[in-house]
Amino acid sequence: MSMVWLGLALTVGGQLPPDGVAQLRKVDGVMPHLRRLAEDPEVVRAIRAQNALRTPLATLQQHDAEWMATPALTPFKQRVLDGPCKGALHRLRERLGPALAEAFTMDGQGALVCASRRTSDYWQGDEDKWRLTYAEGRGGPVLREAPFFDESSQAYVIQVSLPVRDGAQVIGALTVGLSLLDL
Repeated sequence: MSMVWLGLALTVGGQLPPDGVAQLRKVDGVMPHLRRLAEDPEVVRAIRAQNALRTPLATLQQHDAEWMATPALTPFKQRVLDGPCKGALHRLRERLGPALAEAFTMDGQGALVCASRRTSDYWQGDEDKWRLTYAEGRGGPVLREAPFFDESSQAYVIQVSLPVRDGAQVIGALTVGLSLLDL
């Protein structure tokens, strides 16, 4: 096991199911699928198009407040679920099956572009999954967050985030939640 996984396992081992360390190692096996998704032309086009809108941050934060205040599936939330890279997220679901708890793409400001299911909020720009992987347009390393028990999916999940590039330019980020028990 790599030192990163060993450190992560020691840090959160008490919170994982008995075979959790083995599931953490399985995350490495799906990384090629996640990297392909981050390079998928459909994902790149969708993020590039949303970036071109240049939506003011205040508008994104207003959308975020409305998103969190309304638990119902609103037309705005449905547009994100039906977003222009929905097909790419669907293909990942077909490959990973129940191991895919969720997947979503974010633009250059941290706003959702597409999502496989409703997220708790719309604007991810204040969260490490976007900040550290987008890294002010420089692109950061792959971020593997500590596993946690996700109440909404009733599964132990690890979120993996990657920068999305258009050629050499970092244009957004991708986060995939993997169900550790289904890997």
